[in-house]
Amino acid sequence: MGKQLIELHINFEEADPYDLERIGEGTIDPTHVEIQASLFSDDNNGQASRSTRKAAPKCKLKADKEAGVIEIDTVTSLRGVPAIAWDYKLGNRSALEWVLDQYKEKKPKDPTIAKLFNTYRFADYKEHVIDLLKRVCTVSVKTMEIIKQMPSED
Repeated sequence: MGKQLIELHINFEEADPYDLERIGEGTIDPTHVEIQASLFSDDNNGQASRSTRKAAPKCKLKADKEAGVIEIDTVTSLRGVPAIAWDYKLGNRSALEWVLDQYKEKKPKDPTIAKLFNTYRFADYKEHVIDLLKRVCTVSVKTMEIIKQMPSED
């Protein structure tokens, strides 16, 4: 059983994605509007140029353990997360909660850093995070199944 756990955890990126239901595809959301965004470019005057781009849905990355739902953003959620997946803990949080926490958009307190160097946008990683959550869900469920088969210390 130990060898199974080691193989499962080392190769978590190759685990089969858990069959979570993806909700919200094709939904039109009011946050999907064209906005004027300041994008810095190297123009002749060294001034910030303005261009139009579509706003991505607002990142949520929140879990409702009781309902078995993970809210990805204002448009997309994953449904059908088994309760046992939340039981596999890494420290004080489940593996799924760690993934959600690590991919949240965090705004630096310093306004200069936030304006010039904060280039992380969740929308750029959304599909990767959804795939990772499905794989981590598989690993969590299988880990808990293996642990339940282990003899107790009593």
